[in-house]
Amino acid sequence: MIFATVAALARQAGAAPGARPNMLGALLPFVLVFVIFYLLIIMPQRKKQKKHMELVENLKSGDRVITTAGIFGTVMGVHKDLIELKIASNTNIKITKSAVGVIRGATDRLEGE
Repeated sequence: MIFATVAALARQAGAAPGARPNMLGALLPFVLVFVIFYLLIIMPQRKKQKKHMELVENLKSGDRVITTAGIFGTVMGVHKDLIELKIASNTNIKITKSAVGVIRGATDRLEGE
């Protein structure tokens, strides 16, 4: 086995002295992995992030939302970076806009409401 390796190395060393290895052939697998990674992971994530930013920018008072932490509430006020959220009678909290996960439609009803 060692002799086969040595023989293969000797044949490579005996190749044309000015020949350079093909760089395109060496870089092609890395380029393909990056392209596949970009298409399967980065592009869908950008679309999702853009959709979420539009959702957050269109918030207004009276919208019913669910935060990323699972808190249900009604938007009472929208400020530059914060949202005032009513989660129970006489209980308001302030959260960042990015913490809003879903806007519940008027037709959405939960059990117990």
